[in-house]
Amino acid sequence: MTDTVFELVADWGAWVIFASAFLSCLLVPIPTSLMMLTGGAFAASGDIALWQVALAAWIGAVLGDQTGFFIGRRGGKVALAWIADSPSRRAVLARAQSLVDRRGSLGVFLSTWAVAPLGPWVNVAAGAMGFSWRKYTLADVTGEVIWVTLYTGLGVVFAASIATVAEVMSDLVGLTVALVVALVMALWIRGVLRHQKAASASQ
Repeated sequence: MTDTVFELVADWGAWVIFASAFLSCLLVPIPTSLMMLTGGAFAASGDIALWQVALAAWIGAVLGDQTGFFIGRRGGKVALAWIADSPSRRAVLARAQSLVDRRGSLGVFLSTWAVAPLGPWVNVAAGAMGFSWRKYTLADVTGEVIWVTLYTGLGVVFAASIATVAEVMSDLVGLTVALVVALVMALWIRGVLRHQKAASASQ
């Protein structure tokens, strides 16, 4: 995988980083984080300008996020039903909906970098749930700045160890996602219990 990404970035430069960032925000399984790390490494060696790597990744991610948001906004429940056509994807979508419902703009912001695997799902969920486009966009564009800066910066700093850094970051992201999902589920369970307790008390 790493060798293939290196070849793609070497051949296509910022264009392939833009395309991968855009498509990954639309649920296409592309290793965009590794693309940005590689782009940062190439920038460190002088083969490509760092600003081109960062700008391509940021524009691609924001456009991809906006596309996902408007798919959800225009498609609504139909789009959600089409995306969640399997139990596993339905469960992930439910987590994304819960994150937006409970955390609002903060949930959107965190989904762009801290829990990036949930990001594409949050985009569609936020649109389908009627979330404010202005609030969504503000949270999205600022969050993507952090995501792009983090990975391209690591690529520059650790240019000689990209494969190792990619593996470590993947593990950290996985752990973060697990913790966030656990927190969301805990809050949901607490809300259900409070509702049941209030209902019992009113009887």
